[in-house]
Amino acid sequence: MKQKGTSCAPAKDLYTSALFRGRRRWVEQSCGRWFILSAKHGLVASDGLLDPYDESLTTASRSAKRAWTERVLRQLNAELGTLAAREFEIHAGADYRDWGLVDGLVAAGASVTIPAAGLRQGEQLALYARGPSSGHR
Repeated sequence: MKQKGTSCAPAKDLYTSALFRGRRRWVEQSCGRWFILSAKHGLVASDGLLDPYDESLTTASRSAKRAWTERVLRQLNAELGTLAAREFEIHAGADYRDWGLVDGLVAAGASVTIPAAGLRQGEQLALYARGPSSGHR
């Protein structure tokens, strides 16, 4: 289970792992607006209130991951309107991005950057400790 707080909180404060905290610091420096990808809720505004939950895409079936991805793409369209010409920076594991999310964004005309792609957890922690101004990798 991902590390989470024990009571209702803004989504950006609910997740407590070192990796999430590093990702949060990064996006708060590099992005004007950011969202959280939640296994249970799909797309969540960083300040959206959430109760703790125990759900992950890591153990979800392929069809569940694809359905979740379609949900997130619909939520992005509803939240942002057209995705064409938008830039997305994704700081999420493969289970959250590689079941159609990146392909769906690109197909909609968006550009996608994944700063920590291919890095093991320790390497990701080091990358996030350096921050976005250090250049990727």
